[in-house]
Amino acid sequence: MRIRPIAAATVVAAALLAAGPAWAQAIHPCAGDAVEHARKLLAFHFDDDTPDMTVDDAVKPVGTVKALRGEGRFDVLEVWGFIYKAEYRMHFLYAQIPGDCVLMGQEILEASDPY
Repeated sequence: MRIRPIAAATVVAAALLAAGPAWAQAIHPCAGDAVEHARKLLAFHFDDDTPDMTVDDAVKPVGTVKALRGEGRFDVLEVWGFIYKAEYRMHFLYAQIPGDCVLMGQEILEASDPY
């Protein structure tokens, strides 16, 4: 039996849609490294022995950004940290080098309304 090209494409598209959310939530190879750096970044900005300091283990890939030089791109991983009632969003930029976690940049922003 021969499958028509349109029917085969429909089956493939349905399979990709079904696997889409699971594939999108795939764990980035540098997720553990990002959580470790998040703890260090919070400790750097605040007192290292703050008892209420926690870091969420959930790491969310939020896209890529272009490197400042060359044609490369960096993966951006988002990690949330908490100190008492304050929340901090941290982004970690990793070079897209297979098999290596090369941290190229980081940022931390407090999630609050100062106004």
